[in-house]
Amino acid sequence: MVEAILQQMCVALSNGENVKISGFGTFLLRDKGERIGRNPKTGVEVPITPRRVMTFRASQMLKDRIAEA
Repeated sequence: MVEAILQQMCVALSNGENVKISGFGTFLLRDKGERIGRNPKTGVEVPITPRRVMTFRASQMLKDRIAEA
């Protein structure tokens, strides 16, 4: 059952949809633009290509329960 739920979440995220799990949090898609990064070891600047990333925002209920522990 868990595998089926995760599969549906993957499908939704692949289609560009955000996934909200009530009382837990939201998985959001965000497009990051091209930018210049720096190699911390050598200091050489390198371009970082634009990409889509997934972020997670915890619900207030989850934050409150974690704070109680």
